[in-house]
Amino acid sequence: MTTSQTMRTFVAYVEDRPGVLNRISSLFRRRNYNIVSLNVGRTHEAGVSRMTFRIEADDDMALRVEANLYKMVNVLSVEDITHKASVSRDLALIKVTVGPDKRAEVLQLCEVFRARAVDVGPETLIVETTGTQDKIDGLVAILQPFGISEMVQTGTVAMSRGPRGAAASALNDPQSLRDLSVA
Repeated sequence: MTTSQTMRTFVAYVEDRPGVLNRISSLFRRRNYNIVSLNVGRTHEAGVSRMTFRIEADDDMALRVEANLYKMVNVLSVEDITHKASVSRDLALIKVTVGPDKRAEVLQLCEVFRARAVDVGPETLIVETTGTQDKIDGLVAILQPFGISEMVQTGTVAMSRGPRGAAASALNDPQSLRDLSVA
């Protein structure tokens, strides 16, 4: 097994119930694992949410993370998609301090990154971009000289390419899941 830490991407399907996020984040805190990125949202399945989280971990730590998640009551399925063909995206909103004299220049730069203006004020412009972390970092570097006054970024969302991932496929296997209808 490899001992060097790399950025790992995990997908977990969980019951859509109060306190699940808290219990999972507490598990990471207790084990001293740092969550670099976390995104949680509903799925097309009623009562099921999907978590995508990224952590720096070596192979051994990644196996322990997965095993610890499976021990949790509200976790339905887990998959490490780090080494699988996948698509991942982040979303960022960036507020740039720019007057009318430089606005056209900023908008042209945004086009190169396939970003778009979602709000225009007298002295500010809010830009929306989606993509990889490298793309977002590149856009931030280009906009920095104009003056970034605020920025917010989502956690990564990721999905394996091709047929349903192992974690999603487990949702259709009643033997591998707990009964969601139990209150």
